[in-house]
Amino acid sequence: MNKYLKEYKVSDMRAMLRNNKTDPKECTEEFNGRLVVISGTTAGIGYQTARMYASRGANLLCINRNEEKSKILCEEIKKDFNVECHYYIADYSHLSDVHKVGQKLANLDADIDVLIHNAGVYLTKKKFTSDNIEEVFQVNYLGSFIINYLIKDKLAAQERSRILYVNSEGHRFAITGLKLDDLRWNKQHYTGLKSYGSAKTAQLLCIIKFKEYFANSGVTINAMHPGDVKTNMGENNGKIYRFFKHNFINPSSRSPLLSAKALYYLGVSKELDNISGKFFNLTTEEIPAPHALDVDRAEKLWTKSIRMCDLE
Repeated sequence: MNKYLKEYKVSDMRAMLRNNKTDPKECTEEFNGRLVVISGTTAGIGYQTARMYASRGANLLCINRNEEKSKILCEEIKKDFNVECHYYIADYSHLSDVHKVGQKLANLDADIDVLIHNAGVYLTKKKFTSDNIEEVFQVNYLGSFIINYLIKDKLAAQERSRILYVNSEGHRFAITGLKLDDLRWNKQHYTGLKSYGSAKTAQLLCIIKFKEYFANSGVTINAMHPGDVKTNMGENNGKIYRFFKHNFINPSSRSPLLSAKALYYLGVSKELDNISGKFFNLTTEEIPAPHALDVDRAEKLWTKSIRMCDLE
């Protein structure tokens, strides 16, 4: 029997459905001269978030896969907002790329005021990376874990910093919890929803451990569901999925500008000072699914992640 089922509360599910229809709180404070690091900024939520922070005076450091798109984005940001915009290139399906970027961030002279982990992928069919790891787990979870781990001492030495995960209500699809003994999906039946849910569950579990590490510092770490917004997530899948997405999901989806407003609020608002280890639906705090709160599983995931990413 699924050990988490008895911990579910109907009230939590009702809150999720209600919050999915709300608008985010907005922050009107400026962020002049502060450095914001964002992954996946060439489209969708990341693009709108980069523009949102730049419009309030923040300097940007973007982490993307595509160099040409990154150049175009930075030129646009500089022209439109007269702020600094730089980029690092990293493909999260190659752990060596992520290690290089993590080391660069760790060696930055400037403080990182906000770090937003937005890069991700959704796959309907099981696929492995060149590192021989299931791709959704690696791109959505291990990539951001490596960066957090490599810069944790730098951030802890700062006066303040906020780490934000673009997570998902989709973590609830991993209803039986994260199967650390079957990350290659040999025992479980693989589906896009379950693999995505497992990776997003891993993000929430690692937050438990990073919160502990940053407990006596000015660093906070939180996660948010970006709302049911229209993005290009999943466009790399087959015709059947794209047909379903374009005809049944996209028509009712809202603008990713809502997600950007929420990420600005969570990254800048003084109302979030010292708030850490939380999950938000846009800007409304929610209780994650029980399997994403399993402290014992978080401990085991932490140890396994360090080993998988060669961080020992």
